[in-house]
Amino acid sequence: MGTQLQAKGLRLGDVPEALSITHPQLIQDIHRSYVDAGAMVVYTNTFGGNRYKLEGCGYTVQQIIEASVGNAKKACEGTNALVALDIGPIGQLMEPTGSMSFDIAYDIFKEIILAGTGADLIVFETMTDLCEIKAGLLAAKENSSLPVMCTMTFEENKRTFTGCSVSSMAITLEGLGADAIGVNCSLGPDQLYPIVEEMSRWTTLPLVVKPNAGLPDPNSNTYDVTPQEFTHSMVERMAPLGVKIFGGCCGTTPQYIYALSQGLSCVKFIKRNVNVPSAVCSPGNTVIINQPRIIGERINPTGKKLFKEALKNNDIDYILAQGIAQVQAGADILDVNVGLPEIDEKEMMITAVKGLQGVLDVPLQIDSTIPQVLEGALRIYSGKPIVNSVNGEEKSLETVLPLVKKYGAAVVGLTLDKDGIPKTAQGRFDVAKRIVQRANALGIENKDIYIDCLTLTASAEQEGVMETLSALKRVKEELGVRTVLGVSNISFGLPNRELITQTFLTMALQNGLDLPIINPNVDAMTGAVRAYKLLTNIDKNSVDFIAAYNQQDKPRATQQQVQDIDLMYAVENGLKNDGAKIVEEMLKSIDAMEVINSYLIPALDKAGTQFEQGKIFLPQLIQSATVAQACFEVIKKQLILTNSSPVSKGKIVLATVKGDIHDIGKNIVKVLLENYGYTVIDLGRDVEYEAVLNAAKENDVHLVGLSALMTTTLKSMEETIALLKREYPSCKIMVGGAVLTPDYAEKIGADYYCKDAKESVDTAKRVLDL
Repeated sequence: MGTQLQAKGLRLGDVPEALSITHPQLIQDIHRSYVDAGAMVVYTNTFGGNRYKLEGCGYTVQQIIEASVGNAKKACEGTNALVALDIGPIGQLMEPTGSMSFDIAYDIFKEIILAGTGADLIVFETMTDLCEIKAGLLAAKENSSLPVMCTMTFEENKRTFTGCSVSSMAITLEGLGADAIGVNCSLGPDQLYPIVEEMSRWTTLPLVVKPNAGLPDPNSNTYDVTPQEFTHSMVERMAPLGVKIFGGCCGTTPQYIYALSQGLSCVKFIKRNVNVPSAVCSPGNTVIINQPRIIGERINPTGKKLFKEALKNNDIDYILAQGIAQVQAGADILDVNVGLPEIDEKEMMITAVKGLQGVLDVPLQIDSTIPQVLEGALRIYSGKPIVNSVNGEEKSLETVLPLVKKYGAAVVGLTLDKDGIPKTAQGRFDVAKRIVQRANALGIENKDIYIDCLTLTASAEQEGVMETLSALKRVKEELGVRTVLGVSNISFGLPNRELITQTFLTMALQNGLDLPIINPNVDAMTGAVRAYKLLTNIDKNSVDFIAAYNQQDKPRATQQQVQDIDLMYAVENGLKNDGAKIVEEMLKSIDAMEVINSYLIPALDKAGTQFEQGKIFLPQLIQSATVAQACFEVIKKQLILTNSSPVSKGKIVLATVKGDIHDIGKNIVKVLLENYGYTVIDLGRDVEYEAVLNAAKENDVHLVGLSALMTTTLKSMEETIALLKREYPSCKIMVGGAVLTPDYAEKIGADYYCKDAKESVDTAKRVLDL
């Protein structure tokens, strides 16, 4: 639709969706041209039809959606073509990276879906945030009975803009009940092939592929892949992967769809036989349960005075620090339990899950006995978590398993029922079998069921130790599920607890334990798992074992280095409150500018380097910047008290160019630049050429940053640059945006091209730090 609207003279600043009301025949004609070319599904002209993007256009969301669906329906009259309600990204960053909450996103999508009831199906496309598309999918499933397709946009590194992986996207959306999933936009068909190939191994759902027609040429508004080349790639490469739904995104005119339709008419589509492994995930990290994986047990207030105090005081950084330490010690998954009578457990669980997902990229295990707490966390969790737990009691089975199914989670099944924990292995096996059968009846597969045969204390029930191990072995071999076990309880009340626990852990691993729940900070425990994997040839060539223990030879930090390391640690790991407290202490003995230049900036630089190397992704980078921001606020207050003022490194004007309403990228750049000490004058989105010039001249600015996401607005960028060069030649200009290339940036007169927010900081240093 967008490509055709551009070709038909869409004016700069026009809201494309409003044309459904002001120019209905134009929209109908475009739809009909695709139907005549062979399209079996047409997308409504509603890609940006949400309350945020439509603000100020003069029409309500309902008016736009109803008119758009009506136009598509009219265009499809007399044919078998279906109408898909097209829903794109909202245009704001989700928590914890941004400020948009899950509930707000859900309400925005719900409004669109309720207005689009006349469509035949619902499509979410061009999504980059797994949590955002989850909000949309749930809104669709809970407010409509229409089929739902979901496609996300990936870069060539197989990651979305926010760092979501292909595998995490696939297993999360299939678990949530999508009817088809796939990819669209950003790349041409050849570049999308590796992404689709990987996705085909991670889902049993029908695959959707909608590539761009290659790369855009902003000068001619055309793309560099011809209809014939496009069709060849789709027929010869995508079809053999088992793709069932083919289409085109940016640049694919009716000529492309006609060629594709003709090319596919002779294809014999294959049936995919996929065996998706047992796995859980965060957005960027999929953990396959094909070998022993460590679940960290330390986020739990039981028996921990400091933890209880942290919960009462809402000290989220304490919880985050517990999680970070466990992951650094070797935890693959983190159990999260915040149960305490004195607090609102549901709200604290939601806060903890958001916080942990903001700073860590490991899957979480949601641990609570209260269904409302479980659902609160399951709803906002980004990825596929584990629910801990269900048991053999009827009430538990009836309340917990439906939540597991609805939210696509894995589940821990405890082998106990109304009569307690069975004494014998047979008794526990029987409870496990009942849990598995009830889960299967709801459509929960064996690969998502993790049975806990329960560890009793050897001091009280010594004969029960082997019963636990015997039950574990039978469950693994006979029921075809995975196994989980908290092992620490085995040694309670005995001397040399560590030795007993370590030995029992090794015995359990030998009997088929997949997921030991342990304290990973105790090297005897993590060491036992690592050694077991080495000795059983799971850890090929001892790579992981050597990597883990090679670190022990590194020298410890000296006392003089502690402050530096603490602040570096806080910034690197997203500990906002801890970072602010550390800076408060540092300012008692260190000059404010010294704190900024020798401590804060190096910490941000380290996070930026990790981002460039692909070791962390956008959410973690933003969290580091948020910590730095909190530290700067402390420094500013100190300077005010001493009658000083913060020293700016320089002023920078930022703007999304005229006609472009996308500003997520610009806003991220703003956050980073401010945290590096620059004063940012943010002009917002859809900014007139003259407004950029005036702001730069009036504020004596020597660097301007311009952003554009749409090919149609690149002309605005060029005009803005030309005006600045003509009227204010001493000012340097950096540009960025999805449709830009270094060559085109140079061609339109920009001084610097920035592929991401980190490069904008590097450019600012180059221009202003002189």
